Amino acid sequence: MRAIGQDVLGGPEVLKVVEVPRPEPGFGEVLVRVYAAGVNPTDFWHRATGGLAGRPIRLGWDVSGVVEAVGPGVTLHEPGDEVFGMPWQPRPAGAYAEYLVCPARHLVGKPSRLSHVEAAGLPMVALTAWQALTDTAGVRPGQRVLVHAAAGGVGHVAVQIAKRLGAEVIGTASGAKHDFVKGLGADQLVDYTSEDFTTAVRDVDVVVDTIGGPYGPRSLRVLKPGGLVVSLASPAEAALAGPARAAGRRAAFMVVEADHAGMREVAALAGSGDLNVTIATTFPLEEAAKAHELGERGRATGKIVLTVT
Repeated sequence: MRAIGQDVLGGPEVLKVVEVPRPEPGFGEVLVRVYAAGVNPTDFWHRATGGLAGRPIRLGWDVSGVVEAVGPGVTLHEPGDEVFGMPWQPRPAGAYAEYLVCPARHLVGKPSRLSHVEAAGLPMVALTAWQALTDTAGVRPGQRVLVHAAAGGVGHVAVQIAKRLGAEVIGTASGAKHDFVKGLGADQLVDYTSEDFTTAVRDVDVVVDTIGGPYGPRSLRVLKPGGLVVSLASPAEAALAGPARAAGRRAAFMVVEADHAGMREVAALAGSGDLNVTIATTFPLEEAAKAHELGERGRATGKIVLTVT
């Protein structure tokens, strides 16, 4: 089968089409024919640095497709089912390929209202937002939630989920994207190109930081006492916990995990129309390098998705 591989770490140009054996499902696993695969910032990081493995891996975690075969013991899915999910994370999944094998419970049924492209754009960003807002922060109705980079992949989904949880939502985004984020349900917008969010915003219960760097420490200044910054950018953000405690606030670094229960919640929200993903553009599988080039510019609104013929 065709897949995207790399022999060395580096820029987008190291990605290439390779031929690899089609995998076979084992006990509790399913074989999925991939129709579309989402592109995420973690893919860029793993391509360039080797990530947790420290070496080149087969990239891609977001997948939407059709079950081709099931292994022994699988009762959740059967051949012909349309499914989507974020298998194996944080282990390599290899979704940039024509076929993928993963545990059956890493996938859920694809809502009929979503195309495979839309479904492939949802799992990682939606599970990240869901786990940050519900499992980590425990957001409750009436709380104030600040989402950084609210027009980005995780951000534009976090705005929607926070609103569904009953929160008042504030988003940072460039002025050109304010109408887009307001249309998602944001109650207040801050133009980071001309405003300092630390003076424009106050009394926040939860900050979802998708950017990292100085945004974490600065976000502590807008929190209520006991408020929480959930950092999603890099392991270095774990160091924020100490300064947060000293200031009477809280900070947590979170890594998204494969999550069957969470995916069922995401599928229910997407199926009802309460959660939508914006697709910036698509590329065919063989143009994965071009997809990475565009993604690393950081200017795309929404998600980039690879399509597999």
